[in-house]
Amino acid sequence: MTPTGPAQPAVVTTAPRRSLRANTLIVMAGTLGSRLSGIVRTMIMGIFGNALLDAFLVAVRVPNLLRELLAEGALVNSFIPVYKSLDTAERRKLAQTFSGVLIAVNLVLMALGILAAPLIVDLLIAATPNVNRDAAIYMTQLVMPFLMLISLSSVAMGLLNADEHFKESSFAPVAFNLASIAALLLLPDTATWLAFGWLIGGVAQLLVQLPALRRFGLLPAPALQPHPALTRVLKQMAPFTLTAGARQFLNLYVTRLLSNGTQFPAGTQSGYFYAETLFTTVNGLFVVSPVLALFPRFSQHAADRDWPAFRQLTLQGIRTTTFLAAPMSALLVALAPYAVSIINLKADFDVPRFQAASGILTGWALALIPWALVTLLLRTFYARERTREAVTVSAIGFVLEVVLYRLLVPSLGFLGFGISTTISGILMAGALTFMYRRALGFPGREVAGHLVRVVPLAAASGLVAWLVSLTLPDPGFILPGLLGLAVAGGVGLGVYLTGALALRLPEVAGLMRRLKR
Repeated sequence: MTPTGPAQPAVVTTAPRRSLRANTLIVMAGTLGSRLSGIVRTMIMGIFGNALLDAFLVAVRVPNLLRELLAEGALVNSFIPVYKSLDTAERRKLAQTFSGVLIAVNLVLMALGILAAPLIVDLLIAATPNVNRDAAIYMTQLVMPFLMLISLSSVAMGLLNADEHFKESSFAPVAFNLASIAALLLLPDTATWLAFGWLIGGVAQLLVQLPALRRFGLLPAPALQPHPALTRVLKQMAPFTLTAGARQFLNLYVTRLLSNGTQFPAGTQSGYFYAETLFTTVNGLFVVSPVLALFPRFSQHAADRDWPAFRQLTLQGIRTTTFLAAPMSALLVALAPYAVSIINLKADFDVPRFQAASGILTGWALALIPWALVTLLLRTFYARERTREAVTVSAIGFVLEVVLYRLLVPSLGFLGFGISTTISGILMAGALTFMYRRALGFPGREVAGHLVRVVPLAAASGLVAWLVSLTLPDPGFILPGLLGLAVAGGVGLGVYLTGALALRLPEVAGLMRRLKR
């Protein structure tokens, strides 16, 4: 069957500058640098006391509530498919119009966020909070300009990625982290400078991409002028209000839940942040990076209406992301406390933070494989401009996750967060697969055959890693953490790769060929 959708304008196609494998490796390298430097930033922030850090984490939630809609998610998934369908001249005009509109919207939202900070913080924290409300309001007002910075940075990233220039955009988050780290080390340990350090990082992330935009002739001059393709972009973005609203409802619920002083001790908000940092490191490197590298090619196949190539790319993407995600999932389940330990620079680490982070990360690790499928399948819908279907599934999934949190967290504790996310991811992946199959024909047999071999192999590697960890020092401090990840994690990963070679999985065979070069 052929999918239905809006008619596509004439497309100007160009030969890809690099292979998909090269693009994937570039994005993964940038993501690795970003996530590792992000962990270092988290380690330094972990030195701060719970009163300051918990309040700061509530404050940065506020611009982050809007960044997905106005910046990263909506921009990349709505802008690139439309941008790729235009010729060079029209692409430049669309970029000018889109960036101008985005700046205007951000200015309005920034002003409203600063004025309404007290009301927003009251929505984010519980009635009996374990977070300093006044500090959270003050830092919220200071960090609101971050929304503008991340939006402009995402425009730059989207323009570069659309033309498959991944190097500069992939390493821009590294600049954010390095600048933030420098600010954290050099500026005084106060709420004011903690917030300004975040803004300094946002400025750095934007500035490092400007030379590449200029070099490739992609730097837009923002303008509030009409462009016919802008309507298509806005139509694509409009459904994101549904999924973004559902996701932010989830974030709001989680923040209020963690700030409830009658249920969780001070430091739980920070523990959640630790787990989130480590999970997004693994997910970003082994799931999001390959998918981002594939997305422009998905968009081009959709613009060309080359559906056999589109289906083949879908299968390739699923095999790659699940092959990478499966062992990471198993190893994180087995070694979550050791992973959390690498953030603790002090031997007298905060125990409530550590316990919260370990429990939450263990549960989230189970969600890696289903969310790898969700991440890739969503992009296949965005590339075909079938945004409404994708975001409806996403919105329902996030609402379901809130319901599961409410049901499971009281009885399962911190593990309930991850179990809820896993169940939601499985149901979303199933719905997206069904919808994809109706439109294009899903390669279900090939995917099932791949997962039947990969998942048990990953489970075996996790079991071996856990058994090895029983012989190692207890986790908690950075040194035992590094030892546990290196020894137990290394043995477990070796088991996985050995098994993959024995099963002759093409993914590991390709990796070995590249290592021999």
